[in-house]
Formats: sequence, C-alpha cells, structure tokens
Amino acid sequence: MKHVASVAGRELRGLFLSPIAYGVLALFSVLAGLFFILNLAWFSDLIMRLQQFQAFDRLQEMNLNDDLIKEFYGSMSVVLLFLVPGITMGLFAAEKTNGTQELLLTSPLTIWDIVLGKFLAGVLFVSVLGVIVAVYPALLFVYGDPEVGKTLTGLAAVLLVGWTYVAIGAFASSLTRSQVVAFLVTFVLLLSLLLLPAVSDLGMAAGSAGKLLRWVSTGSHFEEMMKGLVSTSDLAYFAVMIGSFLLMTKATVESVRWR
Repeated sequence: MKHVASVAGRELRGLFLSPIAYGVLALFSVLAGLFFILNLAWFSDLIMRLQQFQAFDRLQEMNLNDDLIKEFYGSMSVVLLFLVPGITMGLFAAEKTNGTQELLLTSPLTIWDIVLGKFLAGVLFVSVLGVIVAVYPALLFVYGDPEVGKTLTGLAAVLLVGWTYVAIGAFASSLTRSQVVAFLVTFVLLLSLLLLPAVSDLGMAAGSAGKLLRWVSTGSHFEEMMKGLVSTSDLAYFAVMIGSFLLMTKATVESVRWR
C-alpha cells in the first residue's frame, strides 16, 4: 500500500501542476451550482402550478429527495461522463508521451502498484468532486427536511459511478500514447454504457440479451440506488466493473514488457 500511495501522490501532484485539474474543478463547481439552481427553480415552479390547479394529491406525493435531489444527482452523473475522461486521459498516455513509462516499469514498483496508484489518484480527485456535489443537498437540510438515507445513498451512487468511470478511463489511457485518443475512447465507452438500456427498450435486444444489456449499464444501477435502495447486486456490479477494467489495464501495461 505504501507504493500505491506514493504513485497516487505523484499522479495527483502532476495533475495539480497542470491547468487541467483546476479547470475541471472550476467547471464542475459552476455546473453543479447551475444545475442545482435550475432544479430548485423547476421544483418551486411545479409546486406553484400544482397549487394553482389544486392538485393536492400530487402535492402530498412530492418530496425533496424524489423531485429535486434525485434530478440534481442525475444531472451531475451526466456531467461526470464528460469530465472524467479529461481527468483520466493522461494517467498512462502521458507517461508514454513523456518517455517516462520505461523508467516507471523498471522501478521497484509492481504493475499492480502502478495501476492501483493511478486509479487511486483518479478516485481521490472524483471524491473531491463528490464533496462539491454534497454541498448543495446539505443546504436543503437547513431549510427543509429531506431523507438522510436517500440523500446519502444517492451521493454514494454518484461516487460509485465516478469511480467506475475512472477505471474505464485508466484502461483507455493504457491503450494509447495520445491523450486525445484516450479521451475519445473513454467518452465513447461511457456513453455506450449509458445508452445500453435504450437498446433494450427499443426492442433491439430482447429476453436474456436485453436483461444483460441493462445489467451492464451503469445507468440502471444508478437509478436503483437513487430510490434509496442499496442492494448487494448493485454493489457487486460496481465492484465487478471496476475490478474488470483494472485487470484489463494491468494486462495492457504489462504487455509493454513483452514488446
């Protein structure tokens, strides 16, 4: 673990020495504030409209978690789809471009130390983004009464999705020396995972194939956790996805030694 932490620290220092980290943090903060304000305005407007139409049954069903926080978390998970590729694109590709990959591979570090260290750096950075996301629902506890369990479960879902995106981005970065290509490959993979349920819903895949596509999609498990449900199947999904892409990343990095 000492070597993993060293690699992660080195990667984070390199990330914050470039304008990428600050640009991502600034952009994410602005977008988080914007989406929260828009969702809050939509929520307030909906309440006013329902009161005007005297739709008291619908008003009783409304709550901050299902009609505001859930929408906000959903928006931020989509924002991560665009920003995480920018964070992960240089994890391995930059080493190849700078000519430091050989030095890294011939150091006393194992392949797992390198892969897990770089993954940990990405996880820590995404966790910082998660803290930014958490600030806005926290404000609602001052002025309202959202459910603590649902709010925390939703935040955990955002983090798990972000960590899964980091693992996928690390794999894409290990495939190429071009950071632009790594960004595009990551984005395509993440977008494909998000759109898989649509393939099933359109009837392009039925039966077992349709169920498999929905299971592979990050969106399906994210939606389940947004309901406040933490099931072992959803947690297992994120563990399997992260583990699988880290294994593929290790295999890709290790293959360099045999070329």
